[in-house]
Amino acid sequence: MVSVTSLFAPVESDLQVLVENLKNLVGAKHPILYAAAEHLFGAGGKRIRPAIVLLLARAVSTGTDILPQHRRLAEITEMIHTASLVHDDVVDESDVRRGVPTVHSSFGNRVAVLAGDFLFAQSSWYLANLDNLTVVKLLSEVIMDLAEGEIQQGLNRFDTDLTLEAYLDKSYYKTASLIANSAKSVGVLSGLPNHQLDNLYAYGRSLGLAFQIVDDILDFTGSSEVLGKPAGSDLKSGNLTAPVLFALQEKPYLRGLIEREFAEASDFEQALDLIHQSEGIAKSRELANQQVQQAIACLEDLPASESQKALVELGNYVLRRVY
Repeated sequence: MVSVTSLFAPVESDLQVLVENLKNLVGAKHPILYAAAEHLFGAGGKRIRPAIVLLLARAVSTGTDILPQHRRLAEITEMIHTASLVHDDVVDESDVRRGVPTVHSSFGNRVAVLAGDFLFAQSSWYLANLDNLTVVKLLSEVIMDLAEGEIQQGLNRFDTDLTLEAYLDKSYYKTASLIANSAKSVGVLSGLPNHQLDNLYAYGRSLGLAFQIVDDILDFTGSSEVLGKPAGSDLKSGNLTAPVLFALQEKPYLRGLIEREFAEASDFEQALDLIHQSEGIAKSRELANQQVQQAIACLEDLPASESQKALVELGNYVLRRVY
């Protein structure tokens, strides 16, 4: 199976520069914020979002090197993503992410909230310094979307009337908006025509939704070691995802278990069993597959290159995680 890191071969050296730059960009005046940043950017994340930005930049800049603004955009994208993770971990009370202690479990909640705020503020400052109003608007919207997604998730806990459409909207806000808008921003910085900008946006949107659906499937099929958190933890906290929503259409008994918030001792295990007995996981795979095919179709007008090929393969990699 192809690893995600080997997919990023065309931008491997770009990503190494990015990691070093991120530590310098944060350059926090306070030692504890710097320690938090060091901890965040040193953690073994896959850097998928900045890699997508850099691959797209290389795919649309055939024959020339990518712009310094493209590199900065990739750094801003990772800063925004990391800031949102720090806040998510506080909201979700997660002690570990990717096998590494979270900022709030290492430094306390106050520092974690401030570190997240600091990263959002830093990313906004660097964003303004790109001097491109269109890109500022696109990525400012992402920061609003991230908050909107978190709020929607909080308001819809244990809500068995949640529609698939509402779930996809929330998934867009929480995951796909950043990938879609940063992908479109690559094209804006390269001066591409509108129809190509729309394709880049649509690629990021569909890929981002596929990512989220796959993560939600893995919450039921992955091991705790791989997930870095207990299996089914989204369901336990009342966050109803695609496999649950599909299962609810088949297994009416599941509704009652969720609505009483797994009050009885065996409720949660029963709920997991019902989901596994249903078509929920298979239908969610199909949904992820549809999104990946849509994403790949958006790359057709890009010239053939190693980077373009890697972007196509990235869609296939996302799916292979659940097949």
